[in-house]
Amino acid sequence: MAGYKGGMGGNMQNIMKQAQKMQEQMQEVDKQLDDWEVVGTSGGGAEGDETVVVYMNAKKIINGIEFGSNLSGTVDLTDEDDVEMLEDLIMAAINDGYKKADEVYEEKMGPFGNMGGLGGLI
Repeated sequence: MAGYKGGMGGNMQNIMKQAQKMQEQMQEVDKQLDDWEVVGTSGGGAEGDETVVVYMNAKKIINGIEFGSNLSGTVDLTDEDDVEMLEDLIMAAINDGYKKADEVYEEKMGPFGNMGGLGGLI
């Protein structure tokens, strides 16, 4: 087989370089997701409404919870109905934040598809 140069050797090298570059880009986006602030809310926030605000990053790590001024003066933690309302508001705010975090994650990581680690190739 005179003249045979291995055929795929150069192609495989290019594929590996592209995969390495994609992995570096994914790592950079992953770092950005750590710093991306997502705010989940519940209670509507209208005048007179009880509100809960949850702060998290795009990886759904909760950094803080804040109660609106209307809520902090009206909740009696000895009243079972108030406690249940507060629990519902907190869960609604967390779920709102999770939904928003999912949207950010999909937007930022979507271009990489299911290439996380390229199936162990890298």
